Amino acid sequence: MANNLKFESQKLAINYFTVAAILFGAQLLMGLIAATQFLYPSFLFEIFDFSVARMVHINALVVWMLYAMIGSVYYLLPEETGIETVGIKFGKIAFYILTAAVTVVVLVYIIVQVGPAAESTIWLINEGREYIEAPRWADIGIVVVVLVFVFNLFATAMKGNQTGVITVLMADVLALAGLYLAGMFFTDNISMDQYWWWWVIHLWVEATWEVFVGCLAAYGLMKMIGARREVVEMWLWIEVSMLFGSGILGMGHHYFWIGTPEYWWEIGALFSALEPVPLVAMFVHVIYDWGKETGLKEGEKVEKTMNNSPAFAWFVANAFGNFLGAGIWGFFHTFPQVNIYTHGTQFTSAHGHLAFFGAYATILIGMFYMGVQGKNGIRVMKATFDSKMAITLLCIGVMGMTVSLTVAGYGQVLVERAQMGATWEAYFVSQDMVWFVQGLGWRLATGIVTLIGFVYLVKDLLTTSKKSIHER
Repeated sequence: MANNLKFESQKLAINYFTVAAILFGAQLLMGLIAATQFLYPSFLFEIFDFSVARMVHINALVVWMLYAMIGSVYYLLPEETGIETVGIKFGKIAFYILTAAVTVVVLVYIIVQVGPAAESTIWLINEGREYIEAPRWADIGIVVVVLVFVFNLFATAMKGNQTGVITVLMADVLALAGLYLAGMFFTDNISMDQYWWWWVIHLWVEATWEVFVGCLAAYGLMKMIGARREVVEMWLWIEVSMLFGSGILGMGHHYFWIGTPEYWWEIGALFSALEPVPLVAMFVHVIYDWGKETGLKEGEKVEKTMNNSPAFAWFVANAFGNFLGAGIWGFFHTFPQVNIYTHGTQFTSAHGHLAFFGAYATILIGMFYMGVQGKNGIRVMKATFDSKMAITLLCIGVMGMTVSLTVAGYGQVLVERAQMGATWEAYFVSQDMVWFVQGLGWRLATGIVTLIGFVYLVKDLLTTSKKSIHER
């Protein structure tokens, strides 16, 4: 199929989107293996253990989203600045280096799995920190690749047009690159180690990623429905101020268990819940304006237009998913009076599944569709049966997993924490509780639904062409 993109930067973005989709599928597959092992511990025992499946599952999650985010910037950058991305040749080299490194790391995770309790393991196999378990050599490689990406963005912005979206992105990627460094050193004190680890896991994800999503939302709404730039950029600046503030203060709800002052507990719980507010407000404002477009202007009828229905559906899903996953489900268990019972239970897993999907995956999938539209030169992209099945099954599947894990976590809270006092025996008793087992059973079933939705998504992305799209 011919590539209709005129900028090399956008062609590179399609490569990033492709690898992101492959890793997305790998993440779902590993999640299903881990979900099966929760119910049937003997499944692949000593061949592909739960710890390995879980490790690949959560690391693939982070990496595929990073790929999609970098690809999204390379896609929007020439359109926002009006010029080809500066240093695009270095960007292409960085892409291949990153992809080779990720391939090696995944193979080491799967084949080698674990190493000796020595410093060589940290450098060559696994650093042993959730979500950022990549070996040290890969960490350094990631930093180099991101620095190339940062250079490309800044050099292009300084040479071309510097819009509000680009200005926010410039500030955000500095924090995106800088905060990752907090997870690259080691300390023997577990509380101190966890303190810095949260700087990556919370500030990196819940502050810089959220602002990143705001930039994508602003760009996407302007491209798809002609949203006014002054409206989306106004809310983007509000989001910057609120999300950087709430992201930093909201980190306090993680400090409950590592010995920091008590005042962080309530502060953290309150501000964490505020993170999705500006993004939702941006959508409401834009949709309200868009709904008023129909009417008469200079004697001619003005109609509402939408040039990419599948992408728009995913952007709308992002507004709701962000509010539910990062906001409501996060707020469920961040107050210390509640978190003392819910910490480390399936409540956390429920929040994590819906928050990552609702706040990030949805809008990145929307960017996939925008990439397909540009690549295939489609003027008006309509929803297909496959695209409808994809968004329906993926959303139902993830929401089903979230509710199932919430039920399982509630069973843990009742038995393991409240009734039996969080003892070692209580943990094993709660694992056999009917609600817990049934919750994890439904998690597996809805996980299969999610994977089927992903198959529809890939099929739609690969088969969408001019022939299957009818212009309005």
